[in-house]
Amino acid sequence: MGASAIIFYTFAAIMIVFSFLAVTSQKILRAAVYLLFALGGTAGIYFMVNYFFLAAVQLTVYAGGIVVLIIFSILLTSHIEEKMQKADAWKIILTAIVGLGGVVLSLFVITNHVFIPQANTGVEANMTTIGEKLLGYGAGGYVLPFEVISVLLLAAMIGAIVVAKRNKPEGNG
Repeated sequence: MGASAIIFYTFAAIMIVFSFLAVTSQKILRAAVYLLFALGGTAGIYFMVNYFFLAAVQLTVYAGGIVVLIIFSILLTSHIEEKMQKADAWKIILTAIVGLGGVVLSLFVITNHVFIPQANTGVEANMTTIGEKLLGYGAGGYVLPFEVISVLLLAAMIGAIVVAKRNKPEGNG
């Protein structure tokens, strides 16, 4: 096994372990820190495959911006030592089914997709091409997925605030 394979499996293990810890932790601040490590592992894999722009975006937008925003919302809306409530059994089962469905769908798409190496596409990867693809709405443009991800991040932020917000104890008023 080569050095790059060892590094890849290390990043993959970091992502899996910290993702699992992020969704199973009862302390919400710890869950946000675990999410930071999982996103850092994702950036590490991007660096490994020479996607430096995407790795930089991953670190600055997700690991740097979103996680910091989540942590600030937690600190502003709840007590740090508070534990989240234990989920009901039916919620755990439903979440496991949906998660397993996502894994099956992802594996199906990955195994049935024909990947074309970049050398055969005739497209030069530079900042202009990346910008045109990200903001293009024609064939090969990514403006719709880009906007969908923006709405997803907004929903995640609202969800983080709702989860972090707690009723203040009586008598503090």
